[in-house]
Amino acid sequence: MSTNVIMPALELAQETGKVLRWIKSPGERVVKGEPLVEIETDKVTVEVEAPASGVLRDVSARVGDVVPVGRTIAVIAGADEAAAAPAAPAAPAEPVKASPLARRLAEQHGVDLTRLETTSGRIEKADVLAYVERQKAPAGNGAAATRTTSVSPARLTPASPKARRLAAERGIDMGVIRGSGPDGAVLAADVAAATPATGAAAAPGAAAAAPAAAAAAPAAAAHGVGTIWRLMAERMTSSWTTTPHFYLVREVNVGRLASWLAAARKRTDAHVTYTDLLVRLTAATLARHPAVNASWKDGTIVRNAEVNIGLAVAVDDGLVVPVVHRADTLSVDELARRREDLVARAQAGRLRPADIQGGGFTLSNLGMYGVDAFNAIVNPPQAAILAVGRIADRVIAVNGQPVVQPTLTLTLSCDHRALDGARGAQFLGALAELIEEPLALLT
Repeated sequence: MSTNVIMPALELAQETGKVLRWIKSPGERVVKGEPLVEIETDKVTVEVEAPASGVLRDVSARVGDVVPVGRTIAVIAGADEAAAAPAAPAAPAEPVKASPLARRLAEQHGVDLTRLETTSGRIEKADVLAYVERQKAPAGNGAAATRTTSVSPARLTPASPKARRLAAERGIDMGVIRGSGPDGAVLAADVAAATPATGAAAAPGAAAAAPAAAAAAPAAAAHGVGTIWRLMAERMTSSWTTTPHFYLVREVNVGRLASWLAAARKRTDAHVTYTDLLVRLTAATLARHPAVNASWKDGTIVRNAEVNIGLAVAVDDGLVVPVVHRADTLSVDELARRREDLVARAQAGRLRPADIQGGGFTLSNLGMYGVDAFNAIVNPPQAAILAVGRIADRVIAVNGQPVVQPTLTLTLSCDHRALDGARGAQFLGALAELIEEPLALLT
């Protein structure tokens, strides 16, 4: 009996996955549970395991293909079928990737989607509209018109929808604007900064002078971004523009937390850090304040059944958030070992699907980089994220007297749709009390 290998849904909002490499080759025998294919999503690169034992056949997704979630990308033939199965056919051509609205517009205007190219590999409404506008542009008369109609459509200039709209309003040719966005994409600010000489209606003299000016100006260095970085940027932009953020800030005395860390390091061979202690205390506080361990979904507040804490980890391609599941049930030693394992595999691009699923709250610690405090962006659909600054000696008042004590600043970023200020403040206050007196965990 054969088993289909499908593109898995590793995240709530995931629509596609990119095939980075096939660990097994067509015709090779595989065992259920062993790594089969490496997939890239907007958060992580993961190795997907074989769903069954048998022989890998009918691989339809090539390296580099971006495949919709749920589509079959290969077949594992059972032992009874492996011998009789024919050689795997050549992978079929991938259909044109386009949004439903882009397809409807293309049908209305008679546009062949196969003639459009985009840097993202997916055609959107703005791409179709830009193509239609170019076709409607007057080509002039005589020989010039003949040349225009005989030329096949050029590759689309990557640009944001707002940039395309501004360019159309001002009559500026997108193709001659130097973009400052990812992969050279033209942004609205690039169009706004464009001079009349940049547009298609530039005077002949200005056009003649343009090459000399371009040669004199130093070329901007373009740095391409990977899929993880690009999609991270898109998700954070979506969160920042759609989530009503508010922030609560609290400075806490960590003198006793430092003593706890020193004692923990003496009694275990695990590399315990302040992050491990903070995860333990945060998990205990979330268990006592379930309103913060929640998400805003489809107009309702959903409280999470488990305390699963995501850890923001910087990797070469961007930022990933592996999850420590049921953190409130783990000891400090277990948390330290779990964190070390997750961070190592995240930086090596070897996280498993389960490692990035189920997060209900996120902790981001930049203290090791010398940052005093910062405001983090909520990781949707979670209700809150805790930003942790560095530990530094500061003068504080103790019993009316100035005393130098180690302190750190906590900033809780909240989604006001799922969490109000009073509940957020109660959570942050309870966490601060645990940090200042960790022995309260035992009560």
